[in-house]
Amino acid sequence: MPTDPFARPLIDLSAVAIWLGVSERHVRRLVAERRIPFVKWGHLLRFAPADLEDWLDERRQPPAA
Repeated sequence: MPTDPFARPLIDLSAVAIWLGVSERHVRRLVAERRIPFVKWGHLLRFAPADLEDWLDERRQPPAA
């Protein structure tokens, strides 16, 4: 069964900041440094939730033994 491409719409910068628990300014810095996946749509910045989840998983540290 194919997945619905509209099931998870792109989210904006303020939603990403809330999700990550950081300021919008910090998210903008991550974008400027190209350290976070984003979509530039004209002057708008948008983020795919699935890309952000993958990005977070790549940075996850294993628990200490």
